[in-house]
Amino acid sequence: MQTASNKVIRGWAMYDWANSVYNLVITTTFFPIYFTAVTKKQFGSDLIPFLGRKFVNSSLYDYSLAVAYLFIALLYPVLTSIADTRGNKKAFMKFFCYMGSAGCALLYFFNGSNLWLGILCFMMASMGFVGSLVFYNAFLPEIAAPEDRDRVSAKGFSYGYIGSVLLQIIGFLLVILLPGDPFRAPRITFLLVGIWWASFAQITFAVLPETKSAGKIRASIIAEGFSEMKKVYREIRKLPVLKNFLRAFFFYSMGVQTVMLAATLFGSKLLQLADTKLIITVVIIQLVAIPGAIWVSRLSEKFGNLRVLAGIILFWISICLAAYYTAYYKEQGGNPEFGFYGLAIAVGLVMGGIQSLSRSTYSKLMPETRDTASYFSYYDFTEKLAIVIGMFSFGLIEEATGSMKNSVLSLILFFVIGFSWLVRAQRLKVKSLVSR
Repeated sequence: MQTASNKVIRGWAMYDWANSVYNLVITTTFFPIYFTAVTKKQFGSDLIPFLGRKFVNSSLYDYSLAVAYLFIALLYPVLTSIADTRGNKKAFMKFFCYMGSAGCALLYFFNGSNLWLGILCFMMASMGFVGSLVFYNAFLPEIAAPEDRDRVSAKGFSYGYIGSVLLQIIGFLLVILLPGDPFRAPRITFLLVGIWWASFAQITFAVLPETKSAGKIRASIIAEGFSEMKKVYREIRKLPVLKNFLRAFFFYSMGVQTVMLAATLFGSKLLQLADTKLIITVVIIQLVAIPGAIWVSRLSEKFGNLRVLAGIILFWISICLAAYYTAYYKEQGGNPEFGFYGLAIAVGLVMGGIQSLSRSTYSKLMPETRDTASYFSYYDFTEKLAIVIGMFSFGLIEEATGSMKNSVLSLILFFVIGFSWLVRAQRLKVKSLVSR
């Protein structure tokens, strides 16, 4: 196949520009800080009542995100089967885009007293984000030839970092220019995220091709959906390299995604850094991540995807160890600020690279098929289930031990298991090449 025109590639990448503001502003920066601050103000402590029991507010945030991801992951088989068999990937992508952007905008009305509204809108935004991504990712093998997928995937992540940083800066300026009520600027920023997401997505929707039906439509969409998932599972079992890569991806995603989703809570609650410093730090992470994603893409061309991914996982293990000792240093009375900045730069270097390279590696290893949404549903289901386990584990360990630093340390186990499966995938790949 031939790679699509530059117009289509840029249009596809613009969806990363559009929706990455959710990932940065809502889950990484403003909303975690806002949620813990506004609930603490409302209830007088970090323990807040919800569903008949009291939760640590940061753990409740982790659980809410995990439940949202679990819910949408369970819907993946049905949704993507419908999209593949009826050829309407773009329609489903639009639906989840608008649902997510509406959830972000409605967070403007969350003020702490209406806890249910905040959690429901947050979950709505999260489900819209992850729901649209599976269809967005499924377009990659349809618009890019295998040799161009690393580059195109990296371009999407780069666009996402640039766009999200711009809105992050706008939010930061609102914090400076709107003194007095500390919660006013974040609420306006949530509204802007929803508008930004829905607006810039129109560029993507205007250029993405309409997809054709890939199979006969059966009566029961639920049976059809899980039948498609079983079919993908059976096909993956016959592909040893892909099978072992997915196992590795499942475990190292538990660590990667949890670190990225909980990093702001770690800096604000455990290290007690000022909100403005945290916002600036996250901007630095995004800026570093842009050349980081490109750098990793070039490394993969020289050394191969699986080898580079293995090296990145080892780097993530060192980040977790450094984060643990940074928190320990804080407990001993030290100033962890510069240590946190160093961690931020380290995370930025490999954050986009491991996500971009994982996506393109999967698209290269999967067989030629028209059921791209079903295959990427399996990929995204694997990632989202990993996030569910990672975030639940992170919250539970914090509640059980009384310290988030122990949650960070526990993530190393996920990285080690992922690394071992990745090494096995590389060995099988080399063996298959030698035997040819």
